[in-house]
Amino acid sequence: MPNSLEAVSFAADAAFVRAHTELRPVPSLPEVRLHMAEDAIELWETTERERGEIGLPPPFWAFAWAGGVAVARYVLDHPEVVAGRTVLDLAAGSGLVGVAAALRGAAEVRAAEIDAYAVAAIEINAAANAVSVSAAMADLLDGDGAPAEVVLAGDVFYEREMAARFLPFLERAQARGAHVIVGDPGRAYLPRDRFTSLARYTVEVVADLEDATYKPTTVWELKPKTG
Repeated sequence: MPNSLEAVSFAADAAFVRAHTELRPVPSLPEVRLHMAEDAIELWETTERERGEIGLPPPFWAFAWAGGVAVARYVLDHPEVVAGRTVLDLAAGSGLVGVAAALRGAAEVRAAEIDAYAVAAIEINAAANAVSVSAAMADLLDGDGAPAEVVLAGDVFYEREMAARFLPFLERAQARGAHVIVGDPGRAYLPRDRFTSLARYTVEVVADLEDATYKPTTVWELKPKTG
């Protein structure tokens, strides 16, 4: 149970999320509603001012990113992937993928993030969709995601250094028996030879962040490691 200081901090973060977003259906995913921002650049600047820091990463929690949308669409269309299973939504952002898993009958969903605003957004978005998702502010990448039976990740191969951490984590998760699925809209650092394509979608994205209105996005399954 959080202590009083943690509760106050969470309340402040949740108030910030609500103040700078609007609850509405996700493009390509009418089954899901998220608190999303209209202007990516403005929110980015506001977040930097609020935290007194320059050079922060984009507010991943305020938008439905292409990889996450594709994984969520796949899960919603293939509930057997998560139904009755424990699920980890890795680098969860808004919690979109975890919400989709919960909507399709996952026994338990944990969503991990390293941004306090994201943790607040995940809990707010889960409540908005009347599902239970346990949000944790934690860097899990040195572990293997246990005890999750299914590990889902939307759009995590966008930087070289992060990709170098994500792939070994996903391989460890698979080695202990987890089913590993990721979404990717053609990021440079996805090791495609390690994955098998499950589905391909064209999803609507935020043009300010992607320099496009629609992105072809693939849902991938990690192959067993050989040798």
